[in-house]
Amino acid sequence: MIEIFLVFALAIGLGWPLGHYLARVMRGDRSRLDPLFLPLERAIYRALGTDPSRGMSWRGYALAFALSNAVLAVLVWVLFMTQAWLPLNPDAAPNMRWDTALHTMVSFLTNTNQQHYSGQAQLSYLSQMVGIVGLQVATPMMGLGIVVATLRGLFGGRQAMANPGAAAREGETRDLGNYWVDVTRATLRFMLPLCLLWAALLTWQGVPSTLQSGATVAPLDQSAELKQQKIPVGPVAAMVAAKQLGTNGGGWYGPNSTVALENPTPLSNLLETLALILIPVAVTFMVGPFTGRRKLTALVFGSMLLMSTVSTGVSVWSEAHSATTADAALMEGKETRFGASDSALWSALTTQSSNGSVNAMHDSLAPLTGGMAMVNMLINAIWGGIGCGLQQFLVYLLLSVFLAGLMTGRTPELFGRKIEAPEVRLLALLILLQPLVVLGFSAITLALPSITGNSNPGFHGIGQVFYEYASAFANNGSGFEGLGDATYWWNLSCAAVLALGRYPALIVPLAVAGLLARKRVAPESGGTLHAETPTFALTLIAVIAILTVLQFMPALVLGPIADHLTLATKAL
Repeated sequence: MIEIFLVFALAIGLGWPLGHYLARVMRGDRSRLDPLFLPLERAIYRALGTDPSRGMSWRGYALAFALSNAVLAVLVWVLFMTQAWLPLNPDAAPNMRWDTALHTMVSFLTNTNQQHYSGQAQLSYLSQMVGIVGLQVATPMMGLGIVVATLRGLFGGRQAMANPGAAAREGETRDLGNYWVDVTRATLRFMLPLCLLWAALLTWQGVPSTLQSGATVAPLDQSAELKQQKIPVGPVAAMVAAKQLGTNGGGWYGPNSTVALENPTPLSNLLETLALILIPVAVTFMVGPFTGRRKLTALVFGSMLLMSTVSTGVSVWSEAHSATTADAALMEGKETRFGASDSALWSALTTQSSNGSVNAMHDSLAPLTGGMAMVNMLINAIWGGIGCGLQQFLVYLLLSVFLAGLMTGRTPELFGRKIEAPEVRLLALLILLQPLVVLGFSAITLALPSITGNSNPGFHGIGQVFYEYASAFANNGSGFEGLGDATYWWNLSCAAVLALGRYPALIVPLAVAGLLARKRVAPESGGTLHAETPTFALTLIAVIAILTVLQFMPALVLGPIADHLTLATKAL
């Protein structure tokens, strides 16, 4: 229990100054570090052919985001399919099959890191360092850039935020910032220094950090049929730092941070657990100083912290203290060095933060712990991915303001701008997309046993399939192991779900913010709905529960809840 409180205390204590620093970075404020970073940034802008002083509309920003993703997609896909012929491949990893390469590329491009492969056996050092870690650093900052542009739109654009008293014409296109500048500054000044620090700390704790090939050794048990074993190593520490800090989750090794090489000590486990939510917490603290509305930070952070506390409490209780914990089978797939409570803490935070890494196999979690992980991913805004979590939270915020306005007979408006039919239609489309995709693909897969690939025919088998698609759509990446997902069906269907879960969730709210930015600000009056209050925060959480948890209740009942009742009955 001490580690639970320590992780939250450190995340909040470090997240506060990091959030304020991040706000200055994204505003483009002058810094003492400018002599170090400005020459690098200017060289990147010249290479990209962009003018850093030129702003973009929401359409221009979204187009730049799409263009950067398309270029990276082609380069990384080709890299995975040709790695056997390229350098830095000391363990002779073969070329990836095209569908596995496609799924892996889409997975890491969408900041999901869902893995249908084992990295230590199927990827070269070059693919890991350039394709995997490169995307693990870049894609979180792309999400951060999108949410920063969305915040600018909600407050009238960059000029309106810099000069709130300036008048703007109704319907005028607003400047939401420069995509290339936002991503470059966030990457160089924020993400890379943190990754460097965490990689050094993990290397100190014994996580491998080498370009040498792994050693071949004889097993200690001489009676074993295996006479020799290859110990896979590599520049692991740098990848683990990026995967944890960037809400990525994809591990160097197939079993992820359950492997002692990837997570060797109690301190490394603490560092990796803390990294799960450190930057998402910092992003919530960024909101106030970036927008100039301190109470908005209180609304976002308070709501997320309350949901996180409830989720973590339920997970730890289910894993360590519920009626099913007496079943010895639940320890299968868990790392005994960490125990049930630390495994439950990690599973809660990794699904709250859209990270997806594991220090215990989620397929072996108590049913309600696995169910809580599903709920976290369905909400996808407790802390969420970097940028993506706050973006999803803003969707819930806009819908809550609209519903609260209807219930109280007031004109729905947020920060003085009316929320009207065009915005609500876009938001409704986004909310309906999740059940259509997740439930639709789950139903097709379960209806065709030849493509299902689940290792459990009962309630847990339903949970395996539902979890995989919920994880893909939430851009989380964790999974119930035991699912035979390295097939054409799973690779291609999950690739589609990964893309549908990433791009509409980022671009639609940006479009809504762009529409709102063009509207004139209405002065506050007695009928203005104040969103930055505890009462509205509870309303917002209720709306989140209704829009996510309740609409998936049948799937949860058929999966983890029925699984829990089955085990609990056996324990009586």
